[in-house]
Amino acid sequence: MGAVSPGWEAGEVGEGLHWGPGRKEGEPRGWGHAGVQPGAVLQCGGLAQGERGGGSLTVPPVPHPTGVCVAGYGCSDRNEILQLLPPPTLQAKETQGLCPERDFKVECGGFSNRPVYGLKHVPDTSLLVTSGPPDASLHVWQVSGEDSDVIKPVSAIPAENSTGQAWAKMATISTKAPWVLHGSRVDSVQITEVESQKNVYVAASRSSEELSGVAFLDCNTFLLCCAKGRLGLADVRQPQSPVEAAAVPSAPRGERWCMGVGPAPPGSDLSSRPVACLSSGGRLVLTDVRKTSEPLASAKCRVPSPGSGAEFLCVSWAPALEGCLAVSGFDGTVQVYDTQGWDRSGREAEPLFVHKGHAFGGPGGSAGPPLVTAHTWHPQKPRALLSAASDGSLHIWDWVQPCGSCGHHSDGCTPRGVLAFHHVRLSGAVASATGSRSAEAARW
Repeated sequence: MGAVSPGWEAGEVGEGLHWGPGRKEGEPRGWGHAGVQPGAVLQCGGLAQGERGGGSLTVPPVPHPTGVCVAGYGCSDRNEILQLLPPPTLQAKETQGLCPERDFKVECGGFSNRPVYGLKHVPDTSLLVTSGPPDASLHVWQVSGEDSDVIKPVSAIPAENSTGQAWAKMATISTKAPWVLHGSRVDSVQITEVESQKNVYVAASRSSEELSGVAFLDCNTFLLCCAKGRLGLADVRQPQSPVEAAAVPSAPRGERWCMGVGPAPPGSDLSSRPVACLSSGGRLVLTDVRKTSEPLASAKCRVPSPGSGAEFLCVSWAPALEGCLAVSGFDGTVQVYDTQGWDRSGREAEPLFVHKGHAFGGPGGSAGPPLVTAHTWHPQKPRALLSAASDGSLHIWDWVQPCGSCGHHSDGCTPRGVLAFHHVRLSGAVASATGSRSAEAARW
């Protein structure tokens, strides 16, 4: 199908997709295509994310991302990890019009003998880290180099007394060295140097609260989110200080929560970063890492009631659209909101845009409509997002802003279309791209 220029990469389950480095043009390939299990979680190596029964995405700061990594969670002993290349239209600096080729291409891959619930790319390396049941241990993978097209296991990072615990939530950073922050409970959080497996930090806490997410703020500080709606800030330089978690403001009991940490506003201190907390009931609470106990704003998302669950909840801030965030995990849609102008009333908010492509595009069956398992923002195209669903579909999409030079406005935003799509088929050991249509795709 022709040579493919540098593009993207990704990976993660229930946590996020990742953009990362891939093979250079002209390097050998031939690992072939392999089928991801039914209900597989899609993760992105430069992009990635997911959770049980779905997929997920996250975006590490890679200057020139070249691939999307996806991973399955449906089988106990043969779960795929693939690196996909996006079509040329997504590799161009400027978004182009009609493009006849909108399929991802499989570049390399491998198999995990565990379900992959979490997948993270380690910045500035060709390494991926995965997590998943039956315990909180991690597995490190090497993305193929010039002499191979296989994603192969490198090592395992054990977790003490983790049998029976939930799978570990993860975050990665490479400021000082390749580190992974991981843990399934507050009292099990630690930072491990990926290559040497040396522990550089172990949390001092007696709390056994389950974690729903972790995030590095910089090389010295990180933020924890508990499933019951508590946020905790920790300093790597003070390992003896206990990690204190404070309740998300106005968090109702009985709901599960996740978080998304945004970039610092232009001209502000790097420590001033917004935090969005999303509940299984569709509540969004905005706060700041400097004082997580005080709400800046709150709103109610337009989600199914009652909520369909919490295992795929995902909220993320747009890296280049101030005040914009996206939420998913309630149904087959991804909703984009403009939070500028929100107050503390908690009233229902009008979405800026809703992507419904997954709800329309998957194969029929008795399993019900697909559920979006993960989404992430394109690191260089302000309004482009990538999302994965429980039916194995992977979409990259954006929307047209017709109101001229304004940044974003709730009136008149229309879909440009699904810029790229991939659907994992289960016929034998073949994963093929299909042109499943959606309301947005039909506009092309």
